[in-house]
Amino acid sequence: MDNNITFKDIKKSNYSAIYHLIYQNERLSKQEIANQLHLSLPTVTQNLVRLEKEKLIEKSGQFESSVGRRAVAYAICPQARISIGVEILKKTVCILAIDLLGITFKKTKLSIKYSNTDRYFKEVSDAVDDFISSLNVEKEQVLGIGFAVQALTSTDGKSITYGKILNCTGLDIQVFSQHLDYPCVFFHDAKCAATTELWIRNDIGDIIYLSIGTHLGGALVINNQIYMGREGHSGTVEHMTIDPHGDPCYCGKKGCMETFCSVSALLEEDESLEFFFKELRSGNTSYQERWTSFLDVLAFSINNIHLVINREFILGGHISPYLKEKDIEFLHKKIYDKTPFPSNEAFIHISRSPENGVPIGAAIPFVQSFLNTI
Repeated sequence: MDNNITFKDIKKSNYSAIYHLIYQNERLSKQEIANQLHLSLPTVTQNLVRLEKEKLIEKSGQFESSVGRRAVAYAICPQARISIGVEILKKTVCILAIDLLGITFKKTKLSIKYSNTDRYFKEVSDAVDDFISSLNVEKEQVLGIGFAVQALTSTDGKSITYGKILNCTGLDIQVFSQHLDYPCVFFHDAKCAATTELWIRNDIGDIIYLSIGTHLGGALVINNQIYMGREGHSGTVEHMTIDPHGDPCYCGKKGCMETFCSVSALLEEDESLEFFFKELRSGNTSYQERWTSFLDVLAFSINNIHLVINREFILGGHISPYLKEKDIEFLHKKIYDKTPFPSNEAFIHISRSPENGVPIGAAIPFVQSFLNTI
């Protein structure tokens, strides 16, 4: 045995192993825990008492038994700690709370128009504070607040390094944290969507995630981690030039992938995604033509990225609930026509994220940190 491992370390690792085992299983008995972790019953009992006292686990009924006494079932308390996700958009703010399983148990959407003013930051902070008050939780239960923004952030999430959509470059998290007595962090919205995808799927490994919403966003996932790159802008495929003579992008350049492959590029003014897809799926020819040309450029773009990074792709964002397998088949066919390396292997998938994947992804890192410290 390593001489550096103390008795205290062993106790901590037993405590941690028992909690994580219960976390990964819905309910477990004392005997099952002892068997799976190769621990003695007194050790398991001692740790269960401590975890229960700290309100991290609870007794959750009993298991059926054909002989003798029925064993008590233990389960985690999902709301022992909670995390808050806030999605900031031009005209709205979405606030939600997730538990330790990453499940949303309350959310609200407010019409608050973005502006770089103290009044705005105070109004949003007050709305978040009121939302937390409505949850009836103790202050210590709240792990933190993640703010999802349509902007690139510093690697520590303390400031916005590139925020042309909301014109908020240089903004410091202090504008919110001075009003909120909890840890606050900024997160890039596309990275948030990818974080939620990683949370709900355990089969990802390496992927390129494309969040196709009002704006386009990308995230590069390597070894189940979002790869930010040296300056934090790895994965920002939205600013890859598709046509140097194309339409102007909000970044100041012309013909970026954003101007071809975002929802804003697909829809006409005042048109909703719901309406577009209703017309498309009912066979309206002009909508089919628009959709085909949209998918054509998306295939062109995915092919270019795929030649550089030969990995799976996940299509998420506001568009993903409307996508069908036939759209993905069409994309594959288009790409195989363009690429020098055609294959029969499907590598593009539709996101499995629930609605509100962005604010959920802003809240998840606090839950992950907490679980890593137990």
